[in-house]
Amino acid sequence: MTDTLPSAAAPDTPVEAFPVLAVDAVEFAVGNARQAAYFYARAFGLRPVAYRGPETGSPETASYVLEAGSVRFVLTSVVRASSEYAVFLERHVAAHGDGVLDVALAVPDAARAYQLALARGARGLRAPSTARDDHGSVRTATIAAYGDTRHTFVERGGYRGRYLPGYRPLDPPGPTAPPLVTGIDHCVGNVELGRLDEWVAFYQRVLGFSTMKEFVGDDIATEYSALMSKVVADGTRTVKFPLNEPAIAKKKSQIDEYLEFYGGPGVQHIALATDDIVNTVRQMRAAGVEFLDTPDSYYDTLGEWVGETRVPIEELRELKILADRDEDGYLLQIFTKPVQDKPTVFFELIERHGSAGFGKGNFKALFEAIEREQERRGNL
Repeated sequence: MTDTLPSAAAPDTPVEAFPVLAVDAVEFAVGNARQAAYFYARAFGLRPVAYRGPETGSPETASYVLEAGSVRFVLTSVVRASSEYAVFLERHVAAHGDGVLDVALAVPDAARAYQLALARGARGLRAPSTARDDHGSVRTATIAAYGDTRHTFVERGGYRGRYLPGYRPLDPPGPTAPPLVTGIDHCVGNVELGRLDEWVAFYQRVLGFSTMKEFVGDDIATEYSALMSKVVADGTRTVKFPLNEPAIAKKKSQIDEYLEFYGGPGVQHIALATDDIVNTVRQMRAAGVEFLDTPDSYYDTLGEWVGETRVPIEELRELKILADRDEDGYLLQIFTKPVQDKPTVFFELIERHGSAGFGKGNFKALFEAIEREQERRGNL
């Protein structure tokens, strides 16, 4: 199978397609993995399924793996920083607070993926290596992306363990409830002013992604702030990475605020797919998750342009869920407030009914809601 490699070769030069299958896991570097795991289990309904730490032969770091549907979060913190990697993790948390370290990508051949990525200009961080246990083997390799973010290529093959060799299975007590979230819809990255096109070109050149959507100019702007965004995705649109940069405006945009408090580029938010956004929002609110507020006036005319949705307008109003429609269908979405003290990482819940968009009709309402939070924090 071949496709065209942008910028690195002539437009008609056939090259090998990059074999991305899905997002394998999102790994967070956090200050206290045990407490973070408790939060995501209670607040997001994720199930703890595996653990690695001093008790399993990993004396310097502790990692908890939580899953729901095809969502997999790995939460890692430092126990003792004497190795180079543990020192890096400790510095990552010191510089950024709790944040996304790695958006790992499932691939059929990690060594080949790594070879292709380096040949196309990526910076290698860890060469291909294989880990084994009684459940089989997993091969991984890692490249650098924007800021301190990285992508690990994961080749699982027929591995039968819970996560990776070296992890101990965890069995949560009680019956397994239906998951509140079912998959990772997209991961959004923020980069510095003037570097958006550079990173779009990186994903096009290195991973063979294409530009799925572009939002520029007045697409994402309010009276006070603005940003520019482009969405890159693999050929099947299974893996989608919107990328944002700030735009010049009267006041500080949410991207400026993120870059300031995160200390540079990084993953801003993760959109989690759900089959029942009403139930998910109700349960997450009851568990203490805070969502952005939307004025009642938004819902006064919503039905006129979004049409009929699975959830009645009054229920959307009650729960502050947004709706948008395009030529392919509609979607329902809502955004949490930042889930740590720094105004950095937050989450989106999204329920799709045909629409492959990102809620363009809601951009103004969403960013005005974010600006209200920025103003409360004194950062607008």
